[in-house]
Amino acid sequence: MTKTRPNDPCWCGSGTKYKRCHMHKDRLAALDGDGTQAEPDAVGRPPVRPVQKGTVSPRRSVPPAIMRPDYADIGKPQAKAPDAIKSPVQIAGMRKACTIAREVLEAVSAKVAPGVTTESLDAYAHELCVERGVYPSPLNYFGYPKAICTSVNEVICHGIPDSRALVDGDIVNVDVTVYCEGFHGDCSQTVLVGEVDEKSRKLVSVTRECLYEGIKAVQPGGQVRDIGRAIERVAARQSFGVVRAFVGHGIGETFHMEPQVPHYYDHAARFELRPGMTFTIEPMINMGTWRHTTWDDNWTAVTADLLRSAQFEHTILVTERGVEVLTLPPGEAQPCDF
Repeated sequence: MTKTRPNDPCWCGSGTKYKRCHMHKDRLAALDGDGTQAEPDAVGRPPVRPVQKGTVSPRRSVPPAIMRPDYADIGKPQAKAPDAIKSPVQIAGMRKACTIAREVLEAVSAKVAPGVTTESLDAYAHELCVERGVYPSPLNYFGYPKAICTSVNEVICHGIPDSRALVDGDIVNVDVTVYCEGFHGDCSQTVLVGEVDEKSRKLVSVTRECLYEGIKAVQPGGQVRDIGRAIERVAARQSFGVVRAFVGHGIGETFHMEPQVPHYYDHAARFELRPGMTFTIEPMINMGTWRHTTWDDNWTAVTADLLRSAQFEHTILVTERGVEVLTLPPGEAQPCDF
């Protein structure tokens, strides 16, 4: 039998391309049936599939003395989102939370290497948060079981750390959010694991460029859609897909609030940007389609064509003069004059 290629008409007769229809399910079926590896992706490596994942350890505890968000015990946020404009006192709280989030992200990223499990990265992040007296924001947020998200290769976002070891040539997004004295700080970056192919390096580089072009588009009096327009322009030059299902978000006393920040151009995204707002910009850029599917764990989002995805994220503050990045790495200059 001739093998169906991704751009061939699907065997089911739907009239759509195989990659848009049954390819993803067929790959899953191949794995579920006999445990063999699925068809390699565009860089010659098998995709990260649910049956290849290791075990997820039980949820870790946080000492009761550490201030906790309202969902920490019950799994569901209760507080009404506050006003989007923050006072100087609130902004100071955001700066502290964001500084700690970046410290944790840099420390965890430095541990990424072939043979290291994402479970061990999570344990380290949890330990760092407790040492600093902060709560790892993802922990039990709508039931999420871990302190951080680790999204490997074709995983777009919300990858759950487990006992799977990273291998040479992987890319992994490490996403850290902390809750410090009543405020959340959020940041992420995609890290190369060992020797990574040129296509993946380019994807990671372009994704970081997308983030900073999106940041430069922030101006007081501007609109949210300006951010997506700037990001999509960069990605389109490389024929990369911009994920649409997951967006940036307002952040502060609550983990997620207004505004919603699409990373593609959405004409309807006219939310006005005003000084005192804090929100994340976190473009997820794919080698192929922008579409996604979600694993049965109801968290892990993967590209529909199983090609790789990368992400970078900052929490930013809109100022009277432009924008200030609150989650800059140590020693990195602000990308814009503020």
